[in-house]
Amino acid sequence: MLKPLNPILTVAVPPHVHCGRSIRRYMVDTLVALMPAALMAVVVFGIEALRVMALSCAVAVTAEFLLNRIMRREQSVDDYSALVTGLLFAFLLPASSPWWLVVVGSSAAIALGKMIFGGLGGSPLCPALVGWAACRISWGSYMDTNATMLSSHLAAPLQQLKYFGLDAIGSIHFSDLLLGNQLGGLGAMHVAALLVGAAYLLLRGHIKWEVPAGFIGGLLLTAWVYRFMDPTVYAPPLFHLLAGGAVFGAFFLATDPSSSPIGRLPAVLFGLMAGAMVIIIRVYGMYPDGVPFAILLTNLFTPLLDRIRPKPFGGPYSFQSGMEGV
Repeated sequence: MLKPLNPILTVAVPPHVHCGRSIRRYMVDTLVALMPAALMAVVVFGIEALRVMALSCAVAVTAEFLLNRIMRREQSVDDYSALVTGLLFAFLLPASSPWWLVVVGSSAAIALGKMIFGGLGGSPLCPALVGWAACRISWGSYMDTNATMLSSHLAAPLQQLKYFGLDAIGSIHFSDLLLGNQLGGLGAMHVAALLVGAAYLLLRGHIKWEVPAGFIGGLLLTAWVYRFMDPTVYAPPLFHLLAGGAVFGAFFLATDPSSSPIGRLPAVLFGLMAGAMVIIIRVYGMYPDGVPFAILLTNLFTPLLDRIRPKPFGGPYSFQSGMEGV
């Protein structure tokens, strides 16, 4: 009588090969990348910046914890994604933000931007921008850095360009914008520090280069077109890149993996659309800095852009309809 053979093949749920990456590690690296800008915010704005960032992060973590309990879901606060969302939202706020505005906005970022869609990975919009938009539309006067920080000696370049024309920014040097000597969000305007963090994320492979490259390319190209049309009215492309939250949006908001396309060509197109939308909003819109709204609007095109995918066996890109490829 033959003895039963011992199993020689173990069947398990994929993935079978692990590269050592995890959600927690990704979020830790994102926090590390944001630290230079966070430190610069404290240096420039003092204890008020630390107050806003600490409160926003604490509220975001608490809101996710409570919503997981209410929805009877497994706790996810230990993956640090709520902490990252809270810090990204704080970077968009002025240092003068009242405590209740930080609480409402950070809670909205988690509840409306993330948890209502099922948690991490399910949001069609960047969660931090959802909280910002709720506050910007509801309490615009408190979100206006130029109006709430009159005692500051820093210039507000986008507001000056919007309301007083090109001559008003003639004394503002590009080097000042690069070093963060401008009014704006706590961390969104520290361009040099943000570039250091962005380089870290790119080297770690945590963000795709296609989205920020497309974003910056679309912004510069659109700004150049307007500058070419009338150089006496429209600002130079480099001014639009360094002023406001353009660099922050390109590397830290538009690259949100849940709300940005997956493929290479869709990611480039996504960035181009968002960058061009920034200039269009700055030129024609009522908001001086159009970065948050531009990214939110472009997020809505992500499902459509994700239909652009390569054919089998390395064929050219095609637009995949709901039933078959064209």
